[in-house]
Amino acid sequence: MSIAMILTMVLCFALTISVAVSIGLSAVVGIQMTQANMLLSVKEMFSSINKFPLAAIPFFILAGNLMETGGISRRLVEFAKSIVGGVQGGLPMTCVLTCMIFAAVSGSSVATTFAIGAILIPALIKHGYPTPYAAALQATSAELGVIIPPSIPMILYGVSAEISIGELFIAGFGPGLLIGGALMLFVYLYAKFKGWGKNDGDGRLSVWSGTRQAGWALLMPVIILGGIYGGVFTPTEASAVAVFYALLVGMLIYREIGWRDIYPILRKSVLSSAVIMFIIANAGLFAFMITRAGVPEAIGRWLQEILQSPDMFLLGVNLALFLIGMFIETSAAIIVLAPILAPVAIHFGIDPVHFGLIMVVNLALGMITPPFGVNLFAACTVAKISLDRIVTQLIPFVLVVLSCLMIITYVPEISLTLRDWAYPR
Repeated sequence: MSIAMILTMVLCFALTISVAVSIGLSAVVGIQMTQANMLLSVKEMFSSINKFPLAAIPFFILAGNLMETGGISRRLVEFAKSIVGGVQGGLPMTCVLTCMIFAAVSGSSVATTFAIGAILIPALIKHGYPTPYAAALQATSAELGVIIPPSIPMILYGVSAEISIGELFIAGFGPGLLIGGALMLFVYLYAKFKGWGKNDGDGRLSVWSGTRQAGWALLMPVIILGGIYGGVFTPTEASAVAVFYALLVGMLIYREIGWRDIYPILRKSVLSSAVIMFIIANAGLFAFMITRAGVPEAIGRWLQEILQSPDMFLLGVNLALFLIGMFIETSAAIIVLAPILAPVAIHFGIDPVHFGLIMVVNLALGMITPPFGVNLFAACTVAKISLDRIVTQLIPFVLVVLSCLMIITYVPEISLTLRDWAYPR
């Protein structure tokens, strides 16, 4: 049964059928082969999405779209530019820093790509940066949207592996800052090497002006994250607060959202949320059938026999996840693999929160690696170029993130120091 399910899924991928439908069809094949009642599919798909923490996903997506339309994104760009935009290569650094700030509210890399890319990709091109470089930079920087909390993939991992989402969120700051800092250093040195960006400081506001203009926008992540870690509200409740705050600022303070804008924003958010929820439902059914067939236990035993040490286990998992992330959407991969791999990691003495960060960072790479990198498609849409044109420019960025992943994997203190301080054992 398991082999037939996997072959069906691979065949569907080869026929360019969507990930969610491919996973669902392979699960249906498994149900038919075991002669189980097809009502099982409805029950398991509903159970997969009938979880309170998942309510955060549509709310964070809606908050990101409200930020984009309401002028919050543009003000965050001006603020970031006022800090780092005055040096050669300052505009690419602005892109990375803005995505880090935007990620602290949206939780979605695709939302970050569209919201920030719509502003910065044209600006980068105007300042003489090649269009493929601008698109590759934006796609990579937006990856921080799923690493710096709040993060939709972290929510999914927490639900799937039954790990505290609050612990995952606070553990994400270290890896997020490491990758963000490494990207900023790289784009600065690369711009100096190429001779790009000598006029990046043109039109830059003073730090005071940029901060004053973006004051309400900057208060948003403070309220959201402060409320979560201060125990005022849960991560799920924080997503609703983010929507309310973005709507309040966009309509009453910045006054860039009108009543006519509400329907397009809601429609866009509903479509994005429905896609993710459909993937989760199908992945949940697939995971149920795989678990019922005993695959997780078999994989766990095989990994324990082949990879005798924690270091070898982490190396093998990283390699496997990197390859999987190239072909399977991040949310689906986490839901299917987290229940399988997390118990094995615990067996090797690896903290499940640390392992969760490894999974999220690694699979987030899949968002910027061909052939199915969603961030790449989003960035190419904004830049109006084909995917093949940005691959060459993308390679250095992937290598930078891979280097950071290895550090995160083998230096657990980067992920766990803040967690241990906030949640003492």
